[in-house]
Amino acid sequence: MLLRLCWKYLQPFRGLLAGLLLLQLAGTIASLYLPTLNADIIDSGIAKGDTGYILRIGGWMLVITLIQVACAIAAVYLGSKAAMGFGRDLRGEIFHRVGSFSAREFNAFGAPSLITRTTNDVQQVQMLVVMTCTIMVSAPIMLVGGVFMAIRQDPGLSWLLLVSVPVLAIAIGLIVARMVPQFRLMQTRIDSVNRVLREQITGIRVVRAFVREPVETQRFAEVNTGVTETALAAGRLMALIFPTVMLVLNASSVAVLWFGAIRIDNGDMQIGSLTAFLIYLMQILMSVMMATFMLMMIPRAAVCAERISEVLEKQTTVAPPVCPRAPVGPSSVVIKNASFQYPGAAAPVLNDISITALPGQTTAIIGSTGAGKTTMLGLISRLFDVTGGSVQVCGVDVRELDPDILWSRIGLVPQKPYLFSGTVASNLRYGNPDASDEQLWRALRIAQAADFVTAMPGGIEAPITQGGTNVSGGQRQRLAIARAIVRDPDIYLFDDSFSALDLGTDARLRAALAPQTRTATMIVVAQRVSTIRDADQIIVLENGGVVGVGTHDELRQSSQTYREIVESQLSAEEAAL
Repeated sequence: MLLRLCWKYLQPFRGLLAGLLLLQLAGTIASLYLPTLNADIIDSGIAKGDTGYILRIGGWMLVITLIQVACAIAAVYLGSKAAMGFGRDLRGEIFHRVGSFSAREFNAFGAPSLITRTTNDVQQVQMLVVMTCTIMVSAPIMLVGGVFMAIRQDPGLSWLLLVSVPVLAIAIGLIVARMVPQFRLMQTRIDSVNRVLREQITGIRVVRAFVREPVETQRFAEVNTGVTETALAAGRLMALIFPTVMLVLNASSVAVLWFGAIRIDNGDMQIGSLTAFLIYLMQILMSVMMATFMLMMIPRAAVCAERISEVLEKQTTVAPPVCPRAPVGPSSVVIKNASFQYPGAAAPVLNDISITALPGQTTAIIGSTGAGKTTMLGLISRLFDVTGGSVQVCGVDVRELDPDILWSRIGLVPQKPYLFSGTVASNLRYGNPDASDEQLWRALRIAQAADFVTAMPGGIEAPITQGGTNVSGGQRQRLAIARAIVRDPDIYLFDDSFSALDLGTDARLRAALAPQTRTATMIVVAQRVSTIRDADQIIVLENGGVVGVGTHDELRQSSQTYREIVESQLSAEEAAL
């Protein structure tokens, strides 16, 4: 999985990687040539007292060292550039994929896990690519070249290479094999930390209101301790690697000096050759050690790559049509025998729903909590697909419409209005990036938000924090409604969007909204009867089914469920008005 991911997203950087390979090759060859020159200085210069030879070869060593340094710097630059581009493209692809997910896929992964996979997981794989470009490319070249040059110096000591290198590789391999499960567990526990932290930050007001700080502190401590314990377990295994490398390295050096001294004493080897062989052995083992640093990163990066691939390979259940159709009629909404059931649910949320909402009319949906009102709006905007029946917008099944065309026709005000960090204007222009300031103020006046926006420092340029936490719930609702008005869509979907407004503001907003939506199809989900009593038709939902359709007066006569809702909210005099 890791190799496939790296291969795919490093393709655009083939030129950089080719240059990197050539630079690493040149730098490594220069590094391997230095011990041979050093041996020549010892055997042919120092031993014979030839100062001129020493200066001449020493000058060449200086030149080769400068070439090695230049190649190393250039290789690190190219490798870092390729790795950063790899991380950028991978994050962009994950973001694009997540943006195509329906609510079903979001629920399957969870927001904290998706955030971790987009940030921490990509960072781990990106770091592996950086280390591969700067270290791992040169390590095998150094290993093979070092073995060749060491044997060239003295074949009689080459058996030491056949012992030290496999021993080091096997020892490191055993340690790394035990690290993989720990790194896999670590990423899962990081997800848990992100989930708990996100819940506590988002719900801080609820935590304080119910004096749950000690409980939440303990809850966070448990997941935090879990990450710490896993990190320590992996750290203890990592701590074994460096001492193991140094043990083999030092033991091999002692062996070279011991057996090399015997060969020198027998006249089979010169001191310079022994020195060069020892340096080559150090380079060989150091290349193995550099590879071990890579091996320490590979297990965690491999786990991260698996998690990233899960997101990239996940196909959305709300897939765009292969051959999209164009709208063929007015902006009506027709739901025919639609049913919807969440995966794993015991019963459908909606069952055999049939509704028609026409342009120029207001269709209201009312019902008890859990009746399926919000789900119905989600089916219209195709946040998820029906499991039975069909939903038609503009005369075409939403599954056959281009999603961009569908969403361009719809202005959705969700049940929990969300504002983005920025300004009032940037949030309103989310619906129409080209809207003028006058259009923004007009939408604010219709949404009954102009007064409090005017009072804010900067007016429409007043700052809005993430989630709109610096404005009240009612103000967030009105800004979300204004955002939909700025878009001027053909279909308005209001999902209980007036619940935080007082009755007076609610009435003024609906009166101002009427001219704006005169030719549009408007579907309103509401809990308050006063909000929908003037609707052209009211749909009463109960237990996922339609139990009443008609006007306010008609339903008071024909629907027991609607009559109970009315009586629970309005006095007899108010209901009769």
